[in-house]
Amino acid sequence: MTFLHLPWAELCVALPLAGAAVVALLRDPLAAGRVTLGVSLAAFGCALMPWVALANGAPGGTLFAVDGLSAPFLALVALLHLLVVLATPRVKLNRMSLGGHLLAEGFRLGTFAAAPTAPALLVLFLVLGVVPPLVELRRRGRPSRVFALHMGLFVALLVGGWAAVELGAPAAGGVLLLLAVLVRSGAVPAHLWIADLFEHATFGTALLFVAPLAGVYLALRLALPTAPEWALQAVGAVSMATAVYAAGMATVQADARRFFAYLFLSHASLVLVGLELHTVISLTGALFLWASVALSLGGLGITLRAVEARHGRLKLDGHRGLYDESPTLAVGFLLTGLGSVGFPGTLGFVAAELLVDGAIEANPLVGVGLAVAAGMNGIAIVRAYLALFTGSRHASPVPMGITGRERFAVLALAALVLGGGLVPQPGVDSFRAAAGEVLASRGP
Repeated sequence: MTFLHLPWAELCVALPLAGAAVVALLRDPLAAGRVTLGVSLAAFGCALMPWVALANGAPGGTLFAVDGLSAPFLALVALLHLLVVLATPRVKLNRMSLGGHLLAEGFRLGTFAAAPTAPALLVLFLVLGVVPPLVELRRRGRPSRVFALHMGLFVALLVGGWAAVELGAPAAGGVLLLLAVLVRSGAVPAHLWIADLFEHATFGTALLFVAPLAGVYLALRLALPTAPEWALQAVGAVSMATAVYAAGMATVQADARRFFAYLFLSHASLVLVGLELHTVISLTGALFLWASVALSLGGLGITLRAVEARHGRLKLDGHRGLYDESPTLAVGFLLTGLGSVGFPGTLGFVAAELLVDGAIEANPLVGVGLAVAAGMNGIAIVRAYLALFTGSRHASPVPMGITGRERFAVLALAALVLGGGLVPQPGVDSFRAAAGEVLASRGP
């Protein structure tokens, strides 16, 4: 057995789950933080290796294996978990459930590492993935009813749809699975849980639960191959309405967490719009946008979380003048935020160009809707930046500058956003091949 033939996908799932058990036995928050960081770093390394093995033609396993679609997102999910732990201040470690973080990481990596030939395993990890945020909400004594009701509906639709497909009713199963996708992605009217989760959970938990866009992955793996055409068109219409609605809501929010929740909801809905068009160029653009959203808004979320750690819950109803306290956070906020809406030279610009071109070719009205949503999202980001970082200077008696670990996390994601925009061709080729595979699974 060569190095590339090792069970890397299995290891990247098993490490966080084993690490969660170890961390649960530790009572020292600093020691638990170091173990969590080490486990997340090792899991990221193991998550990269299946991608390398795939590129070199090494076969995967029967239960855990990656293909051209899942390989980059498996590594991306592991990276986001690593950077969130890295950017967590030491004084906040006692408030963060490190064991729950690793447990959730294992479930999310299992979602993307489950072999395409093992849909039951994918369903299992999607169901398990809703448990850690719910446990955290209840452990902290925060309201959990909205989240629990929506996730209960998601689980019922997911399991019912998968069972229907397995029992020989693919059309009915596909419809149920698409409904599960809409609930998990927060499409209107099942969108209240996203803002509620950001309101009551810790920022890191909420960010990592939504950032991988598990609903999109569910749509590509299970729903798109079996769903009827009319159901896909309905999903596209609902997603387009959600994208515009959420973008409008993001422009008027007075709370920074709610602003981020609606901004993320709008972008997730735009990805679903690209899936509904199911042409090679639109699906390539949707996959590219998926990666862009995870990286850009992941970086934006980590930046907001760092500012919030210093100043508490942030309001956008004035001008806080925080630029002088940490210019790096301000630059990271603006760069990752504008990158998500397609600023030239960023990963989002390439994604937006591909998606809009594909949409206009399929339906000009959809292309107009995409442009409107992107424009309002851009307005929301600039408004939030002005509210947080411009205005009168406020002297602080304690240092408020960015730490080295936070700087690394923010700049690493910013570098990926810029690098993907300046050298987009490898990503375009990879996602175009993955889009072809997804469309082939749907049949003629």
